[in-house]
Amino acid sequence: MTQVDVAGPETGSVEPEQAEHAQKHLPVLILGALGVVYGDIGTSPLYAFREALHGATDGTPEHVEVLGILSLIFWALTIVVTIKYVGFVLRADNKGEGGTLSLMSLARSSFANRPAWVLFLGVIGASLFFGDAIITPAISVLSAVEGLEIIQPNLTPWVVPITVVVLIILFTVQRFGTGGVATVFGPVMGVWFLALGLSGLNHLVHNPSVLVALNPYYGVLFIIDHAHLAAIVLGAVFLAVTGAEALYVDLGHFGRKPITIAWLWMVFPCLLLNYFGQGAFVLGHTEAASNPFFQMQPEWALVPMVALATAATVIASQAVISGAYSLTRQAINLNLLPRMDIRHTSENVSGQIYMPYINSLLLVLVLVLVVAFRSSTSLSAAYGIAVTGEMLVTAVLLLVVMWRIWKWGLPVAIAIVTPLFIIDLGFFVSNLTKFTQGGWVPALVSVILIIVMSSWMAGRRRLAEKTRRDEVPLEFLVQNLTKKKPTIVPGTAIFLTSDIEGAPTALLHSLKHYKVLHERNVILTVVTSSAPTVADDEKVRIDAYNELFWRVIVTFGYMETPNIPKALGLARKLGWKFDIMSTSFFLSRRVLKPSAKRGPIRSITDRIFMTMARNASDATEYFHIPTGRVVEIGTQLTI
Repeated sequence: MTQVDVAGPETGSVEPEQAEHAQKHLPVLILGALGVVYGDIGTSPLYAFREALHGATDGTPEHVEVLGILSLIFWALTIVVTIKYVGFVLRADNKGEGGTLSLMSLARSSFANRPAWVLFLGVIGASLFFGDAIITPAISVLSAVEGLEIIQPNLTPWVVPITVVVLIILFTVQRFGTGGVATVFGPVMGVWFLALGLSGLNHLVHNPSVLVALNPYYGVLFIIDHAHLAAIVLGAVFLAVTGAEALYVDLGHFGRKPITIAWLWMVFPCLLLNYFGQGAFVLGHTEAASNPFFQMQPEWALVPMVALATAATVIASQAVISGAYSLTRQAINLNLLPRMDIRHTSENVSGQIYMPYINSLLLVLVLVLVVAFRSSTSLSAAYGIAVTGEMLVTAVLLLVVMWRIWKWGLPVAIAIVTPLFIIDLGFFVSNLTKFTQGGWVPALVSVILIIVMSSWMAGRRRLAEKTRRDEVPLEFLVQNLTKKKPTIVPGTAIFLTSDIEGAPTALLHSLKHYKVLHERNVILTVVTSSAPTVADDEKVRIDAYNELFWRVIVTFGYMETPNIPKALGLARKLGWKFDIMSTSFFLSRRVLKPSAKRGPIRSITDRIFMTMARNASDATEYFHIPTGRVVEIGTQLTI
């Protein structure tokens, strides 16, 4: 059984009781946002200023160079995070949910014909997110463990092995769920941000002159004077804003207000204090600019800071891993990927899930990156292309939402988005200069995922067309069976199908081989709304053809876990006395065969599709149907 992506409501408002609940728990939500939303961007001070400094100087930075880099970092954080994401993107929620696929669904729902180019933008954005997801844990944990080199240079050979051990432990504990660990994420990150602010303030008060870098003049002057290095430096400066997408991805978990308050009142000020503190330290210690974040710490604070940094980077990695699970589930529900094993780790929170396949894949890729690059400096070259590409996609989809959902008018939307798009494009181009040094890694991962998703969508489309040609129209079959009834047996038979018009293959084969009908036959179709959730009273629609045949359509939001028995239980309110013990579910299990008449590209995409289809999670488990109530009927199809 596959699902059909259907249009849902364009936007939704927060219910009064939800708003009251959010206001009541605002401090808790703010603390939670610190732990989940800002882990990635909050650990950027470990390496962002350092890499920008190394890209601009030969080891002895001059006063104007330090001010120029600080100015670029300040305005990057201000424009990209504060203005673009906090000011605009967070307002583009889809029933309270955020993320690339949520934004794509929202933008696509505004068109009557649901254009393919919007869907493809969503595919690109989702693929780029996965490219970023393999870099963040590697560079974050590696940069924190490198603090051991400052404490004791003899520990340098142990940096990579320790990083590998930390990452293996991190990915291994995923199966136990994040609920328990998440309770300490916020407090730990709160301590981390306070440590960032205080350590920076300690040096800033001794050299407050660096605050003149708030003037954009110094950033512009630096770019002009270092035009030959501008692309390299901008690529490093962008490391300061990596993680900005997390503000939008985790919108549904915390809401716009807690995320905004956490940024404006704690995260942004503490980041600025630390960056400017690093600048003040470097100006007073030009000989010690190899790793200013750890070098500016007093000796007594080195070990605690390394431990705190390691904890913070583990939390940042945890957030990205959880985000990869959530995005994969959205992609599955939107038919961009095949069904996969999804395990719930919480009885109360549906968003806390664990996906073994995705977890194993991420672990292998992250460990390969750590062993191959061996330092955060080398790995920073691989960071940026995927994130900037995803930000460009977000800007384009935001333009569509402003124009068609918010009704701001196309000229106004273009006037607002164009400057933001140009800045994102500048960062994207600057990161492209690092393509041969490692930037090809996330780019390659993203391209592979784009091919995989495109192959899956194309294969499903061809399979649906083939099935539709071979199937008998449902109404025609119902009319004939009503006139000439076969043997009727007690009970209810539910036939799952993705085709609303055609007779299910399982029904046709059941009639052919068994020559009987149940006293009640339900043609069940599961559809996925473009909204993240669907209210219970809108989840089930029932239409009766006659006393023998019923049409039932169950609609799930793309953020929900499809549970057919639970949804059918809701149908009791509509007059259907659903009883699982007297019901049999009939599923078609298709065996796909390749067609001989195919071109080389079609042959590759078909093989990718058939491989994914064979390895897709079992429909019985995916839809939570009791295995003892399922009858599978096999068919062969050539595509």
